[in-house]
Amino acid sequence: MYRFSKLILLLLCFLALGTAGSTMAQDRSGLDGWGKDSEYNKHYQLSEHDEFKGNVAEITEINPLPGMAPGIGLKVKDQDGDMVDVQLGPKSFVKPDSIGLKKGDRVKVKGSWAQIGGKDVFMASKVKKSENVELKVRRTKDGMPFWAMSPEELAKERE
Repeated sequence: MYRFSKLILLLLCFLALGTAGSTMAQDRSGLDGWGKDSEYNKHYQLSEHDEFKGNVAEITEINPLPGMAPGIGLKVKDQDGDMVDVQLGPKSFVKPDSIGLKKGDRVKVKGSWAQIGGKDVFMASKVKKSENVELKVRRTKDGMPFWAMSPEELAKERE
């Protein structure tokens, strides 16, 4: 009887660990290739930090590097008339509609210039639609992506 109880307890522990592991995997789904220390995020350089204003020409789905989960990007026509490819972050995290962002909106974009996949792109940290309406996707001070933060870190950033 003791041996049988021990076996059941051991089986329950394995089931609990398996459930916890699959829950963690589900919480991070849609983030393949977008991790804090990923090849992609290494392109975000504070030394290349910049900002510009323009009009949203298109909201697009992007795949910056092979094997990455889909992401969200913008095509923004800047004040000089140039089209800038802006990369916001993973589709599972970035929700432009949360601020009502749409084609034609005037925006101010902050972030870092990079060359990814042979193209010049702008990796956004923040897209500001108006004085009180903005979409933040990275910490400005160090480029830490919000999608790579723990729920506690993210809550602190959004305070």
